[in-house]
Parts: sequence; structure tokens; C-alpha cells
Amino acid sequence: MKPFEPNIQTLSLARDVLLTPFGLDESKLIKVLGTMFTHKVDYADLYFQFTKSEGWSLEEGIVKTGSFSIDQGVGVRAISGDRTAFSYSDEISEAALLEAAAATRTIGRQGAGRVKVAAGVTASGGRSLYLPHDPLSSLDATEKVRLLERIERIARAKDPRVVQVMAGLAGEYDVVLVVRSDGVLAADIRPLVRLSLTVIAEQNGRREMGSSGGGGRYSYAYFTDELLETYASDAVASALVNLEARPAPAGPMTVVLGPGWPGILLHEAIGHGLEGDFNRKGSSAFSGRLGDRVAARGVTVVDDGTLADRRGSLNIDDEGNPTQCTTLIEDGILKGYIQDTMNARLMKMPVTGNARRESFAHLPMPRMTNTYMLGGDRDPQEIIASVKNGLYAVNFGGGQVDITNGKFVFSASEAYMIEDGKISYPVKGATLIGNGPDVLNRVSMIGNDMRLDSGVGVCGKEGQSVPVGVGQPTLRIDGVTVGGTA
Repeated sequence: MKPFEPNIQTLSLARDVLLTPFGLDESKLIKVLGTMFTHKVDYADLYFQFTKSEGWSLEEGIVKTGSFSIDQGVGVRAISGDRTAFSYSDEISEAALLEAAAATRTIGRQGAGRVKVAAGVTASGGRSLYLPHDPLSSLDATEKVRLLERIERIARAKDPRVVQVMAGLAGEYDVVLVVRSDGVLAADIRPLVRLSLTVIAEQNGRREMGSSGGGGRYSYAYFTDELLETYASDAVASALVNLEARPAPAGPMTVVLGPGWPGILLHEAIGHGLEGDFNRKGSSAFSGRLGDRVAARGVTVVDDGTLADRRGSLNIDDEGNPTQCTTLIEDGILKGYIQDTMNARLMKMPVTGNARRESFAHLPMPRMTNTYMLGGDRDPQEIIASVKNGLYAVNFGGGQVDITNGKFVFSASEAYMIEDGKISYPVKGATLIGNGPDVLNRVSMIGNDMRLDSGVGVCGKEGQSVPVGVGQPTLRIDGVTVGGTA
């Protein structure tokens, strides 16, 4: 098999999809960018995108819904100081580009500034973290339905108490091309798949739910029979545990967070507060605190967009910069923020490759990719054994956070009480209430079992959703307020 060469093949394919059919080439794009620089503009870019996506859902053994969409267009952006002008069009043509470019010049005063648009373009090398699969064509429609039927059969066979199974399959094929006023030309082909499973189990008239799933930047071939077994086992086990769950007690207590998906608490309560725009504006609880101790010793948090095939990873960000692994907190000390180009320039900090946007019709902003806490040196069983009375939270559902002060509320979808150093009975209705920076300082033990989530994360910010990853090791956190139903 010939090795994939991302800088050559990706750019060539992106040109074939986004430029050539519309009579465009790099010289015309530079011309469009140049029209914006008749005014005092510091930076401008064009973001072309073609996206195919689909979704299938199965319930009660029947495919209830199926969707398919194709979307394409271009976003045109100009920046002057801290002001941004943005226009987009779902028509890709030179005329549409010039019209959109004209709309962005409103932010600049008349007369050319000192910054000039590049005379030509240079292809920028991105990473090679995933293959340019088209997931939608990796299985035909019949095979996609069979995949959903297969995981339903596996789940139902796990336990006779399973009374309902809902499964969903989603795939996306995304081609993007970025042209910048500094002459950078970059492209990426982004596959994305996700399989989700929800089961409902019933016992003595009581019904409880469990869910699981996963995915990443693969084709549908990723979902092997072995993986379907894992998803089904996890979802059914969670539902059966909840059938036995008692009401959760309330009050301050020691909480042990399990590895993997519980990192969503880290993402929400801490990660958003480390994004550059919030810190530049002084609205984050972490603003102006670089070099300060913001967490307990041993706590190291990174945002890493360079993990192969992961849901939150990108070869380039949505400004054409290669993604990076950025250390945000190191041994409890705040080391950096997540940055896009504009906020990095205004804060006089390095660009971290974290500019992200939902589509060509949205502005990019600093966003997380895969955010996780590094592992420590404690055995997870040792951590649980150290707790006389507390809560062991394995999985989380929804939550809310206020980034201005770090206050959060998260509901645990699977949790257990710890009594005398042993996991005892399951509980339901437990919520964790606290403050992100405060909770970081209450971490007293860090497990050696760091794990990433299975590939299901979606992050929302200012109305835009993007795929992300989270992760963490087992953590002991002392003195957390737990809201319960007991």
C-alpha cells in the first residue's frame, strides 16, 4: 500500500472538490484577499468547506429515522485590531467571494495599512493523524442497517430484563481548505463516525436506562463485532446497576471519580475557563493567573489535538495551523491558555492551533480538542480503599458551568457509595456541586490509569458545536458538595 502523503494528496483533493469545479485557483483567491486590504486590515482568510453527513436510528427493531445532507460554502473573515468582520456564502464562485469580501471591509478605515496581503500562497504542512476515509461510502445502506440490528440483538441477549434498545449511527465526511492573507494554504479531510446505544431494563415495574457508544476519525469498519459486544455490555450493565440503585445521600463528602468519561467535568469546569478569548477579556476565573498555583501538586492538564484517530483531533485547526499538545496546568501551576490567532496576537502569546468553528457559516474561536489530566502513581484500588465514606462516580450525564467563577453542577448517571474502603451499593440522583479552581485544589490522590473517553464528546460554545475528547485517571477529591435525593 502506498503511504498517504497528507500535504500533497489532501491539498490536491481539496482543490478538486472546492476550487476547480467553480473556476477558482490560488491566484483568484489572493486577488479576493487583496480587495480587503485596500482598507486597514491586519489579517484575512477564506475558509472553504464541503460536508456530507448522515444519521440512522433504530428503535424496537425498526429503522425509525434516516437522514442525509450535503453542505458547502465559504466563510470570509477580516480582522482589524480586536474587531472582526465576517460574511459567508453557500455559493462558491469568484463573484460570491468578492461580494463577501466587500462586506468585511466595513471594519477597516479607508486607505491601505502597513500590513500587505501575500503575493502568492505556500502550502502549509499539517499533521497525518487519520486517513482521508469517506465513512458514508464504507458501507452500503443495507450494511448500515444490519450493523444497528446486530448491536440491538447483542444487547437484548445480554439479559432478559432488557425491554427496549435504541441505537444510532452517524457519519461525516468533511473537506476543508483555508487560504490566509499571509500566504498560507492548508487543507484537511476529516472523517468522523459515531455509534450510540441506549438500553432500558425493567424489573418489578421499575425501569432504568444505560447508555454507551464510541467512535472517532475512522470509517464504519471501526465498529467490529468485538467493539459492539463491549458497547452492549457497558450499556446493559449500567442499566442493571441503576435498577438496584438507592437514593443518593447529600452533603460534603470525599468523591472518587472514575477514569475516562468523568473527564467531562474537567472539560466543562476548568477547560472552558482556559480558553484565550475569556482570559483576554478578563471574564474567566483563571484570567491573569499565569504562573500561579491553581491546582494541587501532581495535577497536570493538557489539551492535545495530535492524538491519532481521536474524535477531538485535527490535522490543522480551522485557521490552517497544525494542532499541538498544549500544557495548560503543570504540577498544579497554570502554564498556558488555549489560543486561536487573534487572541494569541492580542495577548502576545503563542498560537496553539485551537481555532475551531462548526462550519463555514460560523466564526472560529479558541476551543478545546482532546483535554485530559495526566496519570499519577496511585493504584485505583488504593484510592478507593483510602476512603472511609464517600461517593464513587463512574459516569456523568449533563451539567452546567459558569466560566466567570468556575461554579458547576454535574449529575452522575452511574455512581456508588464507598463504605470502609470498599464499593458498596449503587445510588442514583447524585449531583456534584462546586467550583472548578477549588475542586482542582482538593485533588488528593491521582491514579495511574489515565484513560480517554470512547469517542462521543460534543462541546457547545456560543451556539456552535464541535467534536471533542476528554479523559482523566481515577481521582480522589476531598470535601465535594454532593446533592442527593435521600
